Amino acid sequence: MKRATLALAAPLCALLAATTLPAHAADRSGSTTADSYGTKGSYAPQQSLRTYQKPPKGFVPVFTENVSRHGSRAATDSSDGDLILKLWDQAESEGQLTARGKEFGPKVRALLAAMSKVGYGNLSGRGRSEIAGTAVRMEQRLPGLFDAIAANGEKIDVVSSGQGRAVDSGQLFAATLAATDPALKPLIGAARTDKDLLYFHKAAGGAAYRDYIANDTRLAATLKSITDQPKTHSAASDVLRKIFTRSFTQRIVDGEFSSVGSAVDAAEAVYNLYGIAPAMSDESPDGKGWQMNRYISQQDAAWFGYLSDAEDFYEKGPGFADSDITYKMADVLLDDFFKKAEGAESGTDTLGAELRFTHAEEIIPLAALMGLPGSTQGVTAAKPYTYATNPWRGAAVAPMASNIQWDVFRKGDTTLVRMLYNEKETAFKTGCRPVSKGSKFYDLDELERCFGRTS
Repeated sequence: MKRATLALAAPLCALLAATTLPAHAADRSGSTTADSYGTKGSYAPQQSLRTYQKPPKGFVPVFTENVSRHGSRAATDSSDGDLILKLWDQAESEGQLTARGKEFGPKVRALLAAMSKVGYGNLSGRGRSEIAGTAVRMEQRLPGLFDAIAANGEKIDVVSSGQGRAVDSGQLFAATLAATDPALKPLIGAARTDKDLLYFHKAAGGAAYRDYIANDTRLAATLKSITDQPKTHSAASDVLRKIFTRSFTQRIVDGEFSSVGSAVDAAEAVYNLYGIAPAMSDESPDGKGWQMNRYISQQDAAWFGYLSDAEDFYEKGPGFADSDITYKMADVLLDDFFKKAEGAESGTDTLGAELRFTHAEEIIPLAALMGLPGSTQGVTAAKPYTYATNPWRGAAVAPMASNIQWDVFRKGDTTLVRMLYNEKETAFKTGCRPVSKGSKFYDLDELERCFGRTS
């Protein structure tokens, strides 16, 4: 088959040239820097293409399927910038800005303008690079599979939540595959939407979950106790004093501008701008980044990152150990993974690849349901979620463009599955037995037993 990997169209080359990510994006080791971005963290593949295990002798790839979060994006709206700029404008009119604060307002306005141009909630340049990169690497990992897909005329299905950035991610992923291997282009089906599968937290299957978020008193009390700590208020003052004079900061703390927001609201707005800035690095002046870390210390960013992670942990992740309400609804997606793998095993499904595109609200609960690394430990009310006692980190579990992939291999009547989590070979949950010690390959029958799919 004639490939175009080394002769990609210019727009795709430009996307892939930008896939080298800054240190915070590549660092998933639990560092303060990586953690501080939470689920807004930029994407980096977690394993080199050269280090994957080879399948057992005689097994060939026959199918692949994934679910991916959309790539990095602009903020969903301008509310954080609008809030902090109201305070900034007032302080400027009174001469109450620090030297660093004087440069802050124009920089925020430039960032808001860049996000408006991209479109609030839409993929940024970095997000497009992330998605294109994952597509190219999928094809590079499985060249024999995509050769067979083209030779046999098998279809490639692309499905998303229907939300703009997920739709765009799916279309870009498919277009990148086609640009990498033109023989695949006629086999890629029209992108379709399945809200029940890929936006389940807002679909009928998420009704009980939504009631939990809105009405569960234990959840509300726990999040309030975590957020409303002296350290939060102290960190908020620290953040604001980088921008405003001490006297103006104190006026914010005292509630003089409560119609705009509290000191914590204002500091969180600064933190959120810090968090979204890496996603918009391609749109920064000369592509050099926005340097929003000038306006929040690493210690304070880490604290607000923890607060953001705590909310996601309790609302989407492992949550309380005595309840599965946050992730039970993800079973519809796990079930689809099994059905597609079983279809490939039986030959009743003629698909060569199933490509799904969704959001953090789906990736996080699916990771908890599957028992993926970092998502296995719930908490009790007596011992709440902290970084010191729990490995869950939003930046590792569901950064932008995070993904879970199953590759299916077959030899005769035996079918094996390998899982990649953010492109790293990952063992299935405790209790699932690989084909041999240390192997990342599992018999599909064993996975069905392990996940309770056998009658």
